[in-house]
Amino acid sequence: QVQLVESGGDFVQPGGSLRLSCVVSGFTMNRYLMDWVRQSPGKGLEWVSSINGIGGVPTYADSVKGRFTLSRDSARNTMYLQMNNLKPEDTAVYYCQKGSMRGPGTQVTVSS
Repeated sequence: QVQLVESGGDFVQPGGSLRLSCVVSGFTMNRYLMDWVRQSPGKGLEWVSSINGIGGVPTYADSVKGRFTLSRDSARNTMYLQMNNLKPEDTAVYYCQKGSMRGPGTQVTVSS
């Protein structure tokens, strides 16, 4: 059974950092395009970052480029999103995604 489960969301002040994790099961993560997406209150899903298959190089939305870093641990079948210099506009529920399948999400709130 395919499952994706995110964790690591928290309340943080502007300028702070968080690392999100996405543990997957039921498939080998590094064989597929994997995404991080987010949804802010009252807004649609926003693409954040992706990595494509074996040896893939991460790509990033302009809004997070230089602040966020996507990585993965194939042995743990886990994908990460390191988020630095967080801004209030980064407040959202963050999801990892494979195709049309997403996990339950993890809440990130950035506020002073």
